[in-house]
Amino acid sequence: MEKILVEVSARHIHLSRADMDVLFGEGSELHPIKYLSQPGQYASEEKVTLKGPKGTAGVRVLGPLRKETQVELSLTDARSLGVKAMIRESGVLDGTTGGLTVVGPKGEIALDRGVIAAKRHIHMTPADAEKFGVNNGDVVAVKVVTDGRSVVFADTVVRVSDSYSLAMHIDTDEANAAAISGTAEGEIVAF
Repeated sequence: MEKILVEVSARHIHLSRADMDVLFGEGSELHPIKYLSQPGQYASEEKVTLKGPKGTAGVRVLGPLRKETQVELSLTDARSLGVKAMIRESGVLDGTTGGLTVVGPKGEIALDRGVIAAKRHIHMTPADAEKFGVNNGDVVAVKVVTDGRSVVFADTVVRVSDSYSLAMHIDTDEANAAAISGTAEGEIVAF
């Protein structure tokens, strides 16, 4: 069976142009320090602090800038901050909550929406989707074998685009449940 790279996505933030200007100064730019597996995506030097009703957390800004600001947390992170993170696909922010203040070196913003726990998903090219026999939007289960903590991740959304590279993304809570540190391999077992 074909294997899929499984990557762990730690808490982070995607910023809009307007929010970048408030947090880092008018016309500021992100400075890539590490390119990620998805083409054009990167971790930047820039970091912000999230302030919630129960605590604070530092997060890295991922680039490039987006149409709307979104914070991606694990459910444990959300509880520690005292906010509710809705499980959503990245970019699907309707009906999400806020409750966080984002603090940068030049200013701060209050979020009234956009706090999510990213729904686990697999990025695929159209050729990958054909090879695996799936379509954009399908929901599959992925088996990940680890030493003593093997799991099947059900409810995994398939996302297909020419601009993607084959990889599954899970958050730190999911990685901890499966004893994954860094990356692992998975295989689609049902859909």
